[in-house]
Amino acid sequence: MNPTAAPATMPDLSCYTTNLLAHLAPDVPGVRRRFAEGVRLAVRLDLPPGELAFSHHPRVDRTQDGRELAYRGAADWPAARAALLDTLHHERRVLAAGNTRHLPWAAAHGRADAPHWLLIHEHRAGRWRIADHFTALTPFGDQEPFHGWIDDAALAAALAPVPDPPPEAVRRDRFALGQETPLPPAGHYRWLTRQAAPSHDGAAPGPGTWSLRLETSLAAIAGALRTDATVLARYVDDLWAAARHHTYALAFAVADGRLHPESGAAASAAWGELPRTLRFAAQSAARGRPRPGVVDRALEQVLSAQQALGTDLPDLPPREDDHETDPA
Repeated sequence: MNPTAAPATMPDLSCYTTNLLAHLAPDVPGVRRRFAEGVRLAVRLDLPPGELAFSHHPRVDRTQDGRELAYRGAADWPAARAALLDTLHHERRVLAAGNTRHLPWAAAHGRADAPHWLLIHEHRAGRWRIADHFTALTPFGDQEPFHGWIDDAALAAALAPVPDPPPEAVRRDRFALGQETPLPPAGHYRWLTRQAAPSHDGAAPGPGTWSLRLETSLAAIAGALRTDATVLARYVDDLWAAARHHTYALAFAVADGRLHPESGAAASAAWGELPRTLRFAAQSAARGRPRPGVVDRALEQVLSAQQALGTDLPDLPPREDDHETDPA
């Protein structure tokens, strides 16, 4: 077995991590394995009641020559277009932030605003070659990967900033690379480029106190979801992403022979059921019928399935302390 390769068939990831790994793969050897072995559900513990921040993995974007990704932005399309062309020339491809409402291939096209990463591979004669590797059954229907050319006006629309994103969406962007990353001003076009990587001390994803252990994180999530019936709907997408990431990590462990297939399947089933149950509970709460017991049982089943593995896979390796605090 090639120790840096991913198994031939792998579970799908989130729209961020799907296109992040596709962007990194040519420059970061073994990035899919590095990602799988780093999957976590880190949760910040010191935010106000009902507020959550998540980190789904450590940074995996650092190259051997000491560079990492960072956001760039522009206030208008002409400036963004010029910067995208410059980045494309120097880096050969660009990871850019789009808006699902304006992506013709997206299931949410014309229906809902949400940040969505996509890849720009080429510009020729006023047209841009785009790749979006993401696939999923979303609340708006099936989304399939897209590979094709779009014109300048279509790209300007596709990358239009999400208007007035809620706090949880801002935090998803801020921690999308695994560690807190500064964002361009609200309302700006966004993309990512490489820069010299600064030194990072500690395992904490950002300022504050974080749980890096699954048991503590799930307890914090359960507590937050009990604060208000609307909280569940705000964070279903984060836990859907966590389920996809952990299923991916489990598939790697099974393919490596580190985990028995039946054990991996049982844990994957528990993770897969989690977002379905939470969406049902969120819809029920919106109709005035909250189901906290259903939510608690779904989280408990995930924890029980992970503990039944008899290993820390795919959580982080054991630490002396459940928490990491960054005083910055």
